[in-house]
Amino acid sequence: MEPVYLLPAGAPLLPDPVRRRLEHDFDRFRDALPVDLRAYCLEAHGVDITGEYGGSAIRNPFGKASGQLSLNLRQVQRDAEGGLGFVVLKTVIAQDACGQQAMHAWAVRETRMRLDPITGGDGTPGWTITWKGRGWHDTFERYLQFFGDALEAASACGMQVAPSVKYHLPGADEAEFSQGEYEHTTQRLLDTWRARKAGPMPLEKDFSPTLAGDDRSRQEAQILHWLRNVPDLIRSAAQQPVTLGVKLMNAQADLAFQVEMVRVLLDETATPPDYLVYANRLFDPEREFEGKVGVAFGGPGLSRRNLGALRAVTEARERGGMRRPLPPISGTGDILNGRMAMEYALLGATSCQMHTLFQLPDTAFAGTMRNKSAAVLHHLLLHPETGLVGWLSHLGVVFGRTVHWLDLPAVGRELLAARS
Repeated sequence: MEPVYLLPAGAPLLPDPVRRRLEHDFDRFRDALPVDLRAYCLEAHGVDITGEYGGSAIRNPFGKASGQLSLNLRQVQRDAEGGLGFVVLKTVIAQDACGQQAMHAWAVRETRMRLDPITGGDGTPGWTITWKGRGWHDTFERYLQFFGDALEAASACGMQVAPSVKYHLPGADEAEFSQGEYEHTTQRLLDTWRARKAGPMPLEKDFSPTLAGDDRSRQEAQILHWLRNVPDLIRSAAQQPVTLGVKLMNAQADLAFQVEMVRVLLDETATPPDYLVYANRLFDPEREFEGKVGVAFGGPGLSRRNLGALRAVTEARERGGMRRPLPPISGTGDILNGRMAMEYALLGATSCQMHTLFQLPDTAFAGTMRNKSAAVLHHLLLHPETGLVGWLSHLGVVFGRTVHWLDLPAVGRELLAARS
């Protein structure tokens, strides 16, 4: 099914004074963003950009997805100083108390990343990142130290930090989940969190896109088996409240199966996740990169599939195809501007996390600040044609009322209802 973009083509429809104010701010803040960006957007433009991730309010809805740009302390410090709302750390591979990792094949040192242009099936140009490697390759002790240091660095600037974990997922020839890995990894992460923070720890469970090319996910029944069990295993291992997010992959199946994945995850678990991250990159079993055949990729095809799936999930829920309500969503996939972020938000996202956007050359951004994360926020929020502030103002004009970021899921339901 083709996704329906809920925002119209072209630039946002704005009264001339509003448009001129936005253009002025876009130029005014090229060198440095306001100290309190959220407060400024609320005062100057009347829109609240407060987001929500992992059960907590965040200063804006934009964060960095788990990956090569969130694996050392300096990266996290720069993101916090640049103004991001949250950062998800590089995915660590779970292990038991003896250091055994059933998913050790995913703990591979990366050699290089490459930014490539890519064209979607409808001819839309975009970008994708290709890299060789998977999860955190260093020791678990060093990950825990990194996690603790990242929490301290982020707290000083009011940024949220979450660890990402790849827990054991049994293949069809394995009878049981490795519960020891769930218990040891979760407890050690919680120890690190409790030493520095109060309240439930946000935690992402990563279903890596590379799983789509692994033998253990060839059968759809096996994927559904994972989804029925993993949230409950993590809750049991934690033995105390955590804010659990499940990062779903794009399986090599149709959109109907993507909807079924969400239904099973919500309705067939005793303790469903608190939020979803939707959705990991696509997988091409034929594509080759540095001698490896079968790599994940993004670009316009990813956002079209993700938005189509989220619309299908929303419609299934409205038809009564799911008993439990949809939790908040952290959208990810081909989010290169605020307009695309809003398309995800209109289908349930309360936050958006990116990776490729941070890899684009400096010439892709009008901001001249040395901090790349600040330049990215300048682009996402204030760009006169594709920025979040302008499009929130556009919806305010259309609906005749103020529309803030966290209003967008409800606004999206209104738009979908009007089109049905």
